[in-house]
Amino acid sequence: MAENETAVEPAAPENPLRTLGLAIATAAGGAVNDVELARGGKELVLRARRDALPALMLLLREDPRFACEQCVDICGVDWPERPERFEIVYNLLSLAHNHRVRVIVTTDEATPVPSVAGIWACATWYERETWDMYGVVFDGQSDLRRLLTDYGFEGHPLRKDFPLTGFVELRYDEELKRVAYSPVQLTQEFRNFDYMSPWEAMTTLPGDEKVHLNRLEGPA
Repeated sequence: MAENETAVEPAAPENPLRTLGLAIATAAGGAVNDVELARGGKELVLRARRDALPALMLLLREDPRFACEQCVDICGVDWPERPERFEIVYNLLSLAHNHRVRVIVTTDEATPVPSVAGIWACATWYERETWDMYGVVFDGQSDLRRLLTDYGFEGHPLRKDFPLTGFVELRYDEELKRVAYSPVQLTQEFRNFDYMSPWEAMTTLPGDEKVHLNRLEGPA
């Protein structure tokens, strides 16, 4: 190498997940709003338009370049300060290509999200769970029944404005000989505990004052 020449470092290879995400966004024709890489570039996240969700999901399953045969999970996230407070998260898996794709759409308390149960039959269970916990309605889902909460439960317990104690409590009533519901009655005010051990929480111990009494002063 000549003295006036400088070494040129090779360009870093493109992350294959980003390449996959851009290919999906191009094929989806505007259904994808944003392509993100999470956890240091190890996870692909696609933020999509709610109304274009069924077409995007069908593309991800049927296109051999993507081949997301399995819907592993559907869950929700609540951000109360946002106009569209709920994020609906779809975790997809391609066994053929050994990659995972996460699709996220947003909605509010009143606007339904298109169901994908016609694409993956297992989505019925996940959509019921998301409706039960967050109150998100899925358009086209004919089986929106409670799944994790009890019959007659009111509200959606994973909303961040739902009280930790709930609204009702149940107990077995000896007179009625059945389980009875009643408003929550706390025997004491709700408290937050710091879970510190007694030794961590105690900053002074009895007898510490003797240390100052018995301390030998050094030379002046």
